[in-house]
Amino acid sequence: MSTGLRSGSLALSRFLPSRADYAGLRLSWRTDVFAGITVGIVALPLALAFGVSSGVGAEAGLITAIVAGLVAAVMGGSHVQVSGPTGAMVVVLAPVVAVHGTGSVALVSLMAGLMVCALGISGLGKAVAFIPWPVVEGFTLGIAAIIFLQQVPLATGTAGTPGHNTLLAAIEAASVAVAPTVVLTLALVAGVAVVMILVQKYFRALPASLLAVLLATAAAELLRLDVPRIGELPHSLPSPSVPAMDLASVSALAMPAVAIAALAAIESLLSARVAGGMAGPDGTPSGPYSPDRELTGQGLASIAAGLFGGMPATGAIARTAVNVRSGAKTRLSAVVHAVVLLAIVYLAAGLVGRIPLAALGGVLMVTAARMVSRRTVTAILRSTRSDAAVFILTAIITVAFDLIVAIQIGLAAAALFTLRKFASLSSVQREEIAGPAADGDEHIAVFRLDGAMFFGAAERILQGISQVRDVQVAIIRLSQVRMLDATGAHALVEVISALELRGITVLLKGVRPDHLALVTNVGVIRSLRHHKHLFEDLPAAVEHARSHVRRNAAAATA
Repeated sequence: MSTGLRSGSLALSRFLPSRADYAGLRLSWRTDVFAGITVGIVALPLALAFGVSSGVGAEAGLITAIVAGLVAAVMGGSHVQVSGPTGAMVVVLAPVVAVHGTGSVALVSLMAGLMVCALGISGLGKAVAFIPWPVVEGFTLGIAAIIFLQQVPLATGTAGTPGHNTLLAAIEAASVAVAPTVVLTLALVAGVAVVMILVQKYFRALPASLLAVLLATAAAELLRLDVPRIGELPHSLPSPSVPAMDLASVSALAMPAVAIAALAAIESLLSARVAGGMAGPDGTPSGPYSPDRELTGQGLASIAAGLFGGMPATGAIARTAVNVRSGAKTRLSAVVHAVVLLAIVYLAAGLVGRIPLAALGGVLMVTAARMVSRRTVTAILRSTRSDAAVFILTAIITVAFDLIVAIQIGLAAAALFTLRKFASLSSVQREEIAGPAADGDEHIAVFRLDGAMFFGAAERILQGISQVRDVQVAIIRLSQVRMLDATGAHALVEVISALELRGITVLLKGVRPDHLALVTNVGVIRSLRHHKHLFEDLPAAVEHARSHVRRNAAAATA
């Protein structure tokens, strides 16, 4: 009993905070605090914009950045990850809000958070490594396109309705825009874009998005522009409360919660993986991360955000990148980022409420455009036809349908192309018998199988063996078969049986040790005429084959 409890506590401890999370804090606390302040300033307009764009409201975006950012910083598996509302989550959440209303967000956050925690506890954190690069980049391109289109109502000063078909919603919002409001909002969007581009180009140390929003707000106030604003925000965090739930609401939100949980897990792990390889100002990498703990931490963050009236959260690669580039070394920076946003809520909520919605739309339009790397797109399109097809397909399906369907189809397409490539690399070759020739060698066929014997290639490969003619003994070399599955082994049984029925003796040479159990269980050994027809080296197999030919010749002359 004590051993079981000890092992259980050790397994649980890997998900809990420890002193090792803050190793080196004595040396890095100054840069950690500076990085946290910088990220907090950068995160403010993004949190507000993502909250508005999702349909939940700016308040929910800000609450999520504070609560989820703090919980994920303490409980997550990365030392430098910064969490909060993200563009990808907005894309999934907007249709949920449109169908089920804003009251559903807290419940779906709790449900998705529990699912993400379960994924982490079950040890599935490393599964993100199996997502191909073209799928990830196609997914990113599709998200960027949706985020850009979602800002059209804000940019035109219209009341857009979030929905599944973002393109049609954007067209509808633009068609009902009226002057002079649309002229003013488009001017604000253009001004924000110009400021962000110029600041990023000439004054990289300044927070471009925050500066652009401040200038746009100042212009709107000084010129008394009649444009939609964020509106009144609370001057404190709401008290936590468990959202109302019943069987009907839980059932209705089950599939959206699964989609949100899958997205939260994928985006957070991808962000943490990228952050782990990034180098700070001193040139040292950010270091490793724990995938499973990252999932449990992000799940707890979404649960906490839901209790406070926020929205589901994920790791945010843009804010994480700013954190790393600012010199962050420990989790203190992400904690400070949350504290900075909390201070803004208590001290400057009134000023934040005067920000024009068009300014936030401009920030997200520029952010969406920057999500797509021209160099990355060019590299994928020039790589292989299959990778380019997977990339384009994933991006199109992301925009046309939804993110989870896009990932599923992208993975399926990538797997199909990979299997096709594996199958093309697998082959069967007939070889000449090495060494001096002997009488009767023309009645012996040596076949070498290369590559993989799996369900996508087995039948095609073995057809070449089963169609052999004028042969008394067939030697099948398996030492070069790197991969063998049950279908490949079963196909081998069928070929051996067909050859033996035609009177052709089959000898197997070089079954790999890791394949021996499979070929035995499937019946490959049993299908041989004799269990001694299994050889480890080729000369012994050839000599045995020649003995069969000699016996057949002697029997024919008797």
